[in-house]
Amino acid sequence: MKSATSHDLVITGGTIVTEAAVERKDIGIRNGLIAEIADNMDPSGAQIIDAHGLTVMPGVIDTHVHFNEPGLESWEGFQTGSAALATGGGTCFLDMPLNAVPPTITVRALQQKRDRAAGKTYADYGFWGGLMPGYLKELPLLADAGVIGFKAFMSSPGDKDKDGFRRSDDETLREGMRMIAETGKLLALHAEHEPTIARLTREARRLGRFDPASYTASRPIEAEVEAVETALRYAAESGCRLHFVHISSESAAKRIREARLAGVDVTLETCPHYLCLTDNDFAVMGAVAKCAPPLRNAEEQGKLWDRLQGGWFDFLSSDHSPCPAGMKTGDDMFETWGGIAGVQSTLELMLDEGYLKRGVPLPLLARLLSGAPAERFGLDRAKGRIALNCDADLALVDLNAPYTLKASDLYQKHRHSPYIGRSFGCKVKMTLLRGQLTYSEGSPFPNRGTGREFSIVCPGEVNISS
Repeated sequence: MKSATSHDLVITGGTIVTEAAVERKDIGIRNGLIAEIADNMDPSGAQIIDAHGLTVMPGVIDTHVHFNEPGLESWEGFQTGSAALATGGGTCFLDMPLNAVPPTITVRALQQKRDRAAGKTYADYGFWGGLMPGYLKELPLLADAGVIGFKAFMSSPGDKDKDGFRRSDDETLREGMRMIAETGKLLALHAEHEPTIARLTREARRLGRFDPASYTASRPIEAEVEAVETALRYAAESGCRLHFVHISSESAAKRIREARLAGVDVTLETCPHYLCLTDNDFAVMGAVAKCAPPLRNAEEQGKLWDRLQGGWFDFLSSDHSPCPAGMKTGDDMFETWGGIAGVQSTLELMLDEGYLKRGVPLPLLARLLSGAPAERFGLDRAKGRIALNCDADLALVDLNAPYTLKASDLYQKHRHSPYIGRSFGCKVKMTLLRGQLTYSEGSPFPNRGTGREFSIVCPGEVNISS
């Protein structure tokens, strides 16, 4: 038995999940890093977490959240959003540039966001910058200031504020891609073809149809595919690195896969709601299950699971898009707020629906939720894996702890979610960020404000704030 007197913390008896294996090992943690992985470690002199019966996963890296600060703290905020993330086993998030006032399209706006996040979060974090008409000159300045990449919309973001985030027309997108390519950063795209959506929306409203099925029909898979194909052409021209967010269809994923095999530097994500909910759920639940692209039918969902297991998707993210409950009421699905609040449920959804019900291997889920996001954003030397010298960012999960999610279980600011009332076969019991407990069932948040920003000045160069 090996002595652990040099460790600050030892996690004993757990089943650890790496991208290569699932095995019972102890983990020794020192100065926030994984210092040792061994059998039957002697925990003498160290703090102990008994993980017998628990599965130890890498902490979730959620690359797509809208925490809405500054300006819309009444919708969410860094403290409540990251508390929900930590409750669900998350240890790192990348915050999107829109749904904040001002949006992160200037260095000054980026600094406002940094000021608001400092000392508030339960997870480490980075910030996306925005590509938007009229602000192209800001792209290199934001790149130098350390945003992790840029986000653009090919369809209307739905922000009615005159100073809000706006979609990029073709000219802005092409020139923006050229400029972003020069910085070495990547561009994340919401890919839906706006002319198609606008035409179908007008037609539905003319006919007096405002129901979930009409909203879904106004945003068909063809609109997603057309936008993806356009963006891939521009990327091939410019050399811009691309990432497609919340891909909802096999056809769009197929186009992206073909481009990657042809040499385009491109990745894609999908979200738990496309894998766990369908258009039938939207019809029953109404606006709480409204998102863009919309939920698809059960056949399309089955295809997504097949392609996920076949390696077509790079990672999973929540696209947590919260709002006050009053914005999710009403019968007009074109007017109610579009966005699913699910940051707390990502890991449990994927373990329940993916591993427990469908047999998706745990190492694959660890890669989709942690390892691959860390690689794409240059964090794999520090995060995303249970490996020596990596940050001790860990989620301890009981895979035999069935429960039904209640609104009172949620830690986001507004406790509405399409997953309320859903039965899960597993439960996150603890979350550690760099070896410190950020969530523990029964005494939820012992260490607030330990989250640190990471910024990427150039590809491969990561700066972690202290």
